[in-house]
This record gives sequence, structure tokens and C-alpha cells, in this order.
Amino acid sequence: MVRTLKASARAYAIQGLVKYHGLRNERLRLPFHDSISVNMKALPTVTTVDFDREFTDDRIRINGKSPSRIEQDRVLAVVNHLRHLSGLGSLKAKIGSRNPDVKGKGLGFSSSGFAALGLATARALELNIKTPELSEVVRLGAGSASRSLAGAFSIWYANKNGHSYAEELASARSIKLRTIIVPIESEIKTDRAHADAVKSPFFKPRLAYLRSILPRMKRAISRKDVESIGRLAEEDTLNLHAVTMTGREGLILLSPLSIEIMREVRRLRTEEELPAWFSLDTGPSVFVNTTRDAAQSVRRNLSKITKNILVSDPGGPAKIIDKHLF
Repeated sequence: MVRTLKASARAYAIQGLVKYHGLRNERLRLPFHDSISVNMKALPTVTTVDFDREFTDDRIRINGKSPSRIEQDRVLAVVNHLRHLSGLGSLKAKIGSRNPDVKGKGLGFSSSGFAALGLATARALELNIKTPELSEVVRLGAGSASRSLAGAFSIWYANKNGHSYAEELASARSIKLRTIIVPIESEIKTDRAHADAVKSPFFKPRLAYLRSILPRMKRAISRKDVESIGRLAEEDTLNLHAVTMTGREGLILLSPLSIEIMREVRRLRTEEELPAWFSLDTGPSVFVNTTRDAAQSVRRNLSKITKNILVSDPGGPAKIIDKHLF
């Protein structure tokens, strides 16, 4: 009897609150410092993994297309590690992954994609693996996947007792945050920005600055303080992009639309007295953090600039789901 092992998982893309930048080990995707993020419920990725002894090779499709060689290698870094743990290293897989139809750079879909891939693969292979250990595996595909896997408000430890993994700090429903998302496209690759960041003269000062902002963000999350979370994420955004723009390549990830949104957020805060703070990862897409009560007013004002807007609550950890992609 031919044995078929199949599972599907859903994970949510992340918004970096205290972002990571640069890798001290690119192969293992080990960061220089801890980082904190929140999952975005409006940005889910669903991945289905099917292992079958009749398959002669691995077949991978992302949004219906074959991945590039680099993307394929990252997928197999995760899958091969879990195959080895299961003792089924020769078993081939069919893998399908799909993101929502949202075009934008810096939305964190690599985080949700690899989180969903790792969880679905582990379940399909019937591995009994806990979240911290699995987060170290999905990190091999994308560092932020460790946080997408772990939960809503999560921290990724650069090195804790010799391990680099993520754990949840607060659940999705515990903090009344609402985020307006403005997706903006870009051709600049995230890995390029990470590689160049360490060449900035501001990179070492950033590491020193992180020693203060990380505990402040953890404290804000523990207090469920939306205003402080938003304010600190905006502060960290400006610090991150200062480093990015001063590397050897001088990468400018912001677009004119990014800056227009950022200026409008500042105006809403000062003139309209609305609680709103911008946040950008390594891309031009803008997250605007606000409260549930103010979200409608913030969205209405931003829609005067662009109609391409999503609204999101925090999303929970990666989950196994019953509905398969194939």
C-alpha cells in the first residue's frame, strides 16, 4: 500500500516592530540582534505539502509559478532538514503555496511562506516538533518566518542559550491594535539590503540603540499600550532606513508614495490629533498603526492619497488547516 502524507498550514505575514537588519551568518540566517514583530491577519499564506513514494522529484509552485533557483534552494533548506529529522530523506514532495493577490515589497510574505511551509511539512511527516525548535528550522528559509510561526506579537532571539528561535510575547486578541496597510511595489531584494546594511557607518550605533528600544517595545506590548507600540515602531523605522541608505550601495527603499503616506500620518497626528504611526520594513510598503476606534478615520484620510489599502488586525500563530490547495 502506497503511503501518502499530506498537510496544509496557514501563516500570516509579519510587520516588523523592532526590525532585524543584517545577518552574522547568511547560510544559517542568524541575526546580529533580537527583533520583534506582529502578524498581519489580512496577509495570510496557505501552503500544502504532499509526500508520496511515487513522486520521483520535488515539485514546487509558489502562486502557481515555478520558483527561481534561489527560491527553490531556500524551500529545500527547510524541507530537507525536516525530511532528515523524520528519517524519510528520500521521500519526494509536491509543494504549493499561495499568497493573497497583493503586490507590494516589504509586506513580509517570505515570513508567512516559510512558516506555513515548515508547519505543513512537519505535520505531513508526522514529526513531533515544538514551536521553538521548528522556528529554528523555518529560519533557514527566512529569518522572520520564525516569528510568523510563533504567534501574534513575537520576539526572535539572536542567541539565547546557544539557539536562535522565536516565541510569542502576546496573543492576537490581547492588544487593540489595527493596521492600515499600503502595499507598494519595488524590485530591490531584501537580502541585498541586509547584506549592505553591515557596511553602513551607522550599523554599530544601531546595535547599541537596539539595547534600549527592545526592552521598551517588550514593555509596551506587556502593557498592551498601542500608542507606545506605534511610536516605537515608527522610531525604529527611521533608524533602520538611515542604516540602509548609508551602506555602500546607498539603497533608498522608500518611494514617493511611501513619503507621502508618512507625511500624511504625521499630519493626522499633529493636526487631526489621530493616533497614527507609520512603520516600514525593508521595502517601500507602509504599515500605519492605530487604534480600533481611530482606524476608520485614518483609512478615510489615507484613501485620498491611494485606494490601494488593506486594514488588518493582528494575526495569530501558524496553524494546520483542513482545506488543501490541491
